[in-house]
Amino acid sequence: MKCFPFLFLGLAAAAAAQNPPPAIAPAAPAGARPIDLAICLDVSGSMEGLINAARQNLWAVVNDLARLQPAPTLRVALLTYGCTAYDPATGWVRVDTDFTTDLDLVSQKLFALTTNGGDEYVARVVQKALELPWTADPKALKLLFVAGNEPATQDPVVSAAEQSKAAIARGIVVNTIFCGDPAHHDAAAWRDIAKLADGQFAAIQQDVAVVVATPFDKQLAELSVAMNVTYVPYGAERAVWAENQGAQDSNAAKLNVVAAAQRCQTKASAFYVNAHWDLVDACDDPKFDLAALKKEDLPEALRALTVEQLRAHVAQQKQKRTLLRTQVEE
Repeated sequence: MKCFPFLFLGLAAAAAAQNPPPAIAPAAPAGARPIDLAICLDVSGSMEGLINAARQNLWAVVNDLARLQPAPTLRVALLTYGCTAYDPATGWVRVDTDFTTDLDLVSQKLFALTTNGGDEYVARVVQKALELPWTADPKALKLLFVAGNEPATQDPVVSAAEQSKAAIARGIVVNTIFCGDPAHHDAAAWRDIAKLADGQFAAIQQDVAVVVATPFDKQLAELSVAMNVTYVPYGAERAVWAENQGAQDSNAAKLNVVAAAQRCQTKASAFYVNAHWDLVDACDDPKFDLAALKKEDLPEALRALTVEQLRAHVAQQKQKRTLLRTQVEE
């Protein structure tokens, strides 16, 4: 059974419902609140619709979370389970990416997913997610979403209920999405898992691909492309990161113009930070030393510039990006 593309749209509402007090995350602006979000997806043979829903709505979810006040900081982790190609010793669970602020990397991993039938051990993927390096900030919002369509209690080794209790003991809220009829007898266990960890349960019926376009989507997609020109790649892997930015633009556009527009909104938000390869974002950190940058870590066209000329170029690109972000907001 497949799931329609709106399955993650309640995520921001769940975040707001927890309403934790503001916290200051390390290396975050004053008043920022850290959010750790772990997404666990069933990738067994019947779940292509679930994966497509996650691909469609990743950017919408991020945009919703970006509206929370005070503005939070966000890290996302992606785990998948139920694929026979995975190691059986792990319960057929894989960590596709650990917690990261690199949203392009999360998108890249989502679009690389394929389905393959296997045993779907919900308890095992929750257990693995709990092993990730969650923030130690006691005031942070820590969310775990697990989605699938098989019985949640079929793991012969690990108890799903015990994993939920272990999660909430650490302040991690477990939310469940059952891809099936909420009246089905298998849905009960999914409800219990969420209830034991102060989370929310949702049930999704069959595949209903509903996409609501707006008159602004095409313009937003064009602004997204224009924004890429303002990036100043640096570092040994600069070409790889810059190419991946364009690749994820293309992935969103291939889905539909709505996904492309949603991704543009994310790129215009405070969540979309690429200081690890973009000098504009890197220079926002007062600790970043532009003068210490090696010439070979710059694009060839910029290597002849003095430090002051490079700083002026970066400032110019930042000004252009700020203008584009303003247009996106408008």
